Amino acid sequence: MRPTAMRAELTDGDLIQLSATQPEAFGSVFDRHATTIHRYLSRRVGGTLADDLTAETFLTAFKSRTAYDGSRPDALPWLYGIAANLLRGHRRAETRMYRALARTGVDPALAGHDDEVASQVTASEHVRVLATALARLNAGERDVLTLISQAQLSYPEVAEALGIPLGTVRSRLHSARKRLRAALPHLAFENGTDDE
Repeated sequence: MRPTAMRAELTDGDLIQLSATQPEAFGSVFDRHATTIHRYLSRRVGGTLADDLTAETFLTAFKSRTAYDGSRPDALPWLYGIAANLLRGHRRAETRMYRALARTGVDPALAGHDDEVASQVTASEHVRVLATALARLNAGERDVLTLISQAQLSYPEVAEALGIPLGTVRSRLHSARKRLRAALPHLAFENGTDDE
């Protein structure tokens, strides 16, 4: 079996443990998750800064890989946690991005994709209102909300990613949803409950 095929069968935890003696194995973790992390960061701070933060996320992960719990097969929550920590240093850029999104209605993570941009422009008024509301959330609420809504993490994965208790995740999400509902009464919310 070729090494590439064998690596495809390994979990992220296996690859990270293997990278302690074979550093190039970490490249497979990057290949699996870099696009997802970049998309998450792009929505938060725009494409240019997301390029840098994605690289910094994986550099930080590589440097701290020996501390990773190898029994966790999926490294994505861990990587989201690193990315969220790096974002804390870039809050002003994130707020500017939401304000720009509020003005233009164009999601920076989708810019350049003609079909998707066209559909985003069609819904631009809702996007502007939503972006304005997101810019007004506090950092903790915004972190939890974006990890659940954009990254599609579960509540326990968000707790792990941010290093906070599960109850804090629920509390921040409840508060964020309450504030968004107040700001956007005309938009229907998919899930009226904060329970998972």
